[in-house]
Amino acid sequence: MKKINKRYSYAEWLSADEMHRASLDWLSELHFCADEQMFLNGLVKSYTLQLTDKSIFGESKKLVNNLLDHEKQLVKLVAQVQAHERLLQIMIDDVDQIKMEKAYMETHNDLTNDAHQYLVDYRNLKKKLFALLSKIMKSQKQKRLLN
Repeated sequence: MKKINKRYSYAEWLSADEMHRASLDWLSELHFCADEQMFLNGLVKSYTLQLTDKSIFGESKKLVNNLLDHEKQLVKLVAQVQAHERLLQIMIDDVDQIKMEKAYMETHNDLTNDAHQYLVDYRNLKKKLFALLSKIMKSQKQKRLLN
């Protein structure tokens, strides 16, 4: 996953409710990605023999390794978002802790970028994997039609 460093010239002050909703949305999308990854792992297992064909082995190996890397990244990202969600108390506790609140906002902005980048990279990986698997399925269909 490539990390894009963005510097903002202004900081948008989000309410605690908005940050809570954003965290829940990230968790929902990330849990959906985990379910999708289980499905993709099943597809890879189903087509293992075809994916090891010498004509596409290099490409398939790269995609499967990327899928495994994304699984590991997903676990870390979910843990970070859950920890971030637990620390929301800092923003709603009626105690002015300017440094901690600022750090929380910076973490929220970083997680916004990380979650967005992960989802973009993951979608691209899925597209490539589905393209490869559909190519395999088409070639199998053609072989069956010829026989």
